[in-house]
Amino acid sequence: MFYKDERLALFIDGANLYAAAKALGFDIDYKLLRQEFERRGKLVRAFYYTALLENEEYSPIRPLVDWLHYNGYAMVTKPAKEYTDSMGRRKVKGNMDIELAVNAMELAPRLDHAVLFSGDGDFRPLVESLQRQGVRVSVVSTIRSQPPMIADELRRQADNFIELDALREVIGRPPREPRPEREDAPAET
Repeated sequence: MFYKDERLALFIDGANLYAAAKALGFDIDYKLLRQEFERRGKLVRAFYYTALLENEEYSPIRPLVDWLHYNGYAMVTKPAKEYTDSMGRRKVKGNMDIELAVNAMELAPRLDHAVLFSGDGDFRPLVESLQRQGVRVSVVSTIRSQPPMIADELRRQADNFIELDALREVIGRPPREPRPEREDAPAET
């Protein structure tokens, strides 16, 4: 599937990949993910796309975004929009599809292989266009979750489908052990 001398780029739909990994019950170690694809070819760029809530005091994704930025990922972010739906529920919208598609199209002439981490069927026309330009496209998502996290039309369009669950041992973070109680702590009576 991968050739050592091919130029490849990663396009990570952050929200989609997070949801797929969560559905499979594991967390991704982004350092291991980058190393894995550096091993598979000549990694030109690793993009990570996410929307951020700008007005929040603390965003749980901010530490990840900062870490990725300082560890070789090209971060593409934009402010998320908050709104109230017709049922009165607070919703957050932050679609990054256009940014991902534009970056992929711009980089296509300098790539042999694009790896898309998303199951969003909206990317099918992008995959088709990249293929017309001579770029092989692998899609990473999962069919092992209920429901499957990848749109069937995207999986069929891709040159390769990589099951995220099959990468668990390579890019998954080991589960955290519960912290042991300190031995010098007083015993409860």
